[in-house]
Amino acid sequence: MPPEFALSQEAVDQSTHVVAVRGEIDLFTAPELKSALGEAIEGGRTRIVVDLSETSFLDSTALGVLIGTVKRLRSRDGRLTIVNVDQNIAKTFEITGLDQIFTIRSSREEALAALDEEEAQAS
Repeated sequence: MPPEFALSQEAVDQSTHVVAVRGEIDLFTAPELKSALGEAIEGGRTRIVVDLSETSFLDSTALGVLIGTVKRLRSRDGRLTIVNVDQNIAKTFEITGLDQIFTIRSSREEALAALDEEEAQAS
C-alpha cells in the first residue's frame, strides 16, 4: 500500500517557504498541494521549495499545480525549486519537458542554494 499522503510546511525566512509532500500527488490530493502553495504565495513568500523526496507518484494534475505555481511566482518575481530523488518522477519531468522549466535538485539544501544562485544571476 502506498504511503499516506501528507503535507508539511516550513517557513525558512520571510520570503522562503518549503512544502514537503509524502505519498502520491494525484487528482484527489493535488488540491491540497495547490492550496498550501497558494497560501504561501498569498502570504508574501516568493521563494518556494517543493520537496518531493518522499513522494512516490505524481500525475498530470500535480504537474499542473506546479506549473501554475511557477506562473504565479514569476508574476511576483518569485522562484520555485523542486527536490526530487525518485527516478520515475524524474522521468515524468523529462518526458514532459518540464525538467527544462523547473529547477530540480536532489536535496533541500541544494534547492535552497539554487534559489540564492538564481536570485544572484537575476540581479
